[in-house]
Amino acid sequence: MKIISLNIRGFGSGKRSKFGDMRKFCIAERPSILALQETKSIIRDENWFLSLWGSDDCGYSQKAVIGVWKSSGKESIIVNVYGPHDDINKQKLWDALDKLLLINGVSCVICGDFNEVRDPSERLNCDFIPNRARLFNEFIARNRLVDLPLCGRLFTRVSDDGSKMSKLDRFLVSDEFLSLWSDLKVTACDRKFSNHCPIALSNDDTDFGPKPFKIFDEWFNVEGIDSLIARSWEEPMDRNRKDCVFRNKLK
Repeated sequence: MKIISLNIRGFGSGKRSKFGDMRKFCIAERPSILALQETKSIIRDENWFLSLWGSDDCGYSQKAVIGVWKSSGKESIIVNVYGPHDDINKQKLWDALDKLLLINGVSCVICGDFNEVRDPSERLNCDFIPNRARLFNEFIARNRLVDLPLCGRLFTRVSDDGSKMSKLDRFLVSDEFLSLWSDLKVTACDRKFSNHCPIALSNDDTDFGPKPFKIFDEWFNVEGIDSLIARSWEEPMDRNRKDCVFRNKLK
């Protein structure tokens, strides 16, 4: 599974067209879903979409799509967002998504250019507006969405002169979606077509067999965890083969 999101800032026309490069990108990456924002294009015919995708094995929609994953048979909603810049329309967007997310039990992915950040660390040399960030964070918390961390770089958008940077592009997913896939990650791809980086949500299907033990990152924040691990490791084990002793200590 791979979903790629990109604010392409217009396909352009003639020699400045990004169509050919974007087509090569789709063929090379082979995403399950491609979410494009700010195409600055009129609605194209079916042949245009098929050519961009590189095959006739695709469909297309605007804003959102509901379907069933072949691998799991589970229904999902995929929402493609291009966030407005002004406060009134930002609130309208959060309200519209609130209504959509009232559907219980359906996994959901909201991706795109939200034109908003969550805290000051997500901007560099740009104005941070606390009230806008607060409303964005409240929307995420209210709908129990998970903002998947970005790998590869800190920011997804760079100004034309390179002086300002922001993390405007992201994937927000529901708990139901997290339960469908293992080892989800979001990676920032190279910036080629726009002043935004394509971001890719994918899962790692590598099977290394059963895990020898379970541990959660938050456990390392508990006072005394170091001494607990040390004492547990030093506890004597019944005489056995060394590999079995090691396995049992991990347990």
